[in-house]
Amino acid sequence: MAATVASSLQIMAARPCLSFSPGVVKAGAAILCSNPKTVLWPKLTNSCNISSLNPFRHGFRSSTVKFIKVVTKAMSESNENRPVSGLPIDLKGKRAFIAGVADDNGYGWAIAKSLAASGAEILVGTWVPALNIFETSLRRGKFNESRLLPDGSLMEITKVYPLDAVFDNLDDVPEDIKTNKRYAGSSKWTVQEVAESVKQDFGSIDILVHSLANGPEVSKPLLETSRKGYLAALSASSYSYVSLLKHFLPLMNPGGSSISLTYIASERIIPGYGGGMSSAKAALESDTRVLAFEAGRKHKIRVNAISAGPLRSRAAKAIGFIDMMIEYSKANAPLQKELSADEVGNTAAFLASPLASAITGAVIYVDNGLNAMGIGVDSCIFKDLNIPSDKH
Repeated sequence: MAATVASSLQIMAARPCLSFSPGVVKAGAAILCSNPKTVLWPKLTNSCNISSLNPFRHGFRSSTVKFIKVVTKAMSESNENRPVSGLPIDLKGKRAFIAGVADDNGYGWAIAKSLAASGAEILVGTWVPALNIFETSLRRGKFNESRLLPDGSLMEITKVYPLDAVFDNLDDVPEDIKTNKRYAGSSKWTVQEVAESVKQDFGSIDILVHSLANGPEVSKPLLETSRKGYLAALSASSYSYVSLLKHFLPLMNPGGSSISLTYIASERIIPGYGGGMSSAKAALESDTRVLAFEAGRKHKIRVNAISAGPLRSRAAKAIGFIDMMIEYSKANAPLQKELSADEVGNTAAFLASPLASAITGAVIYVDNGLNAMGIGVDSCIFKDLNIPSDKH
């Protein structure tokens, strides 16, 4: 089964996308800076998504000393002439390939935006049947609002490649897929062919992101999942990452970074997340550790996974209970708020940057701390414990 788009609860094929609403601010501070990219921009604001991403290049032009308008919250004293604080994430000169972006409301899209805001050039791999709609929407400006970067420019995608990560090469593609009208007009969309095309077009990349998954029987309990459905989930959701890294690794510059998206169902029981998807996520995390060793020893590439909390994306909605998962998280996580896609995107930008140069083989939880909980505290059983809670 061809991989689809997914990135929130990571179930259907993932291609992240999200919408963005710029915040209203009351004050700004002028900062003297020789390089605009060294400014630590505010967190990106996005909407939601569940699949993959759309790479966009955010071209800052190098220049001499200049004043930059930095949006800040209103303060009692001026920020003028204050030095920029913190460690900026600077990915200028880096090129990222993000597999699994088919709209603007998923984790893939959010990661693309954060990487672009940090200066990286963005290439995107989009599931073949979704390619035409995605490119048309992009061309007609339907994603312009969600393409908005913190500096006011629009994220750009340098190139969109058709991709179906279920197939390693053309010999793997069955005849019914080759003749399927949804694939008509597209070519060179297997993993090997896409890697070869990227090498021919750009020579190398520095960042590889796997933001796709698919579980054709995800709504079925594991005991009711067929062998075919189970293996399809593993093929599209975990082995696809092995294949991507295998074929893209020779193109990656030493010191580069590879990131995948996983979900807590890999290690905890999440009723309703079936069809072998929990098994696929467990395999993905196990593979992350092995790939970190092999890619690190052979090519000096870091390999990590982000375990993201529930996101109200199109792909997540397909499983039918995403709203309940979000409400559960808000009621039981240490941080009682809804997770935003940009929080996952910003974590990916950090992992791709030199600031994370010693982090590899890790699963980083970005879920408001829900993974640390042993029980759900919203039960009436705990009503007499006076547990602090935000009303929502």
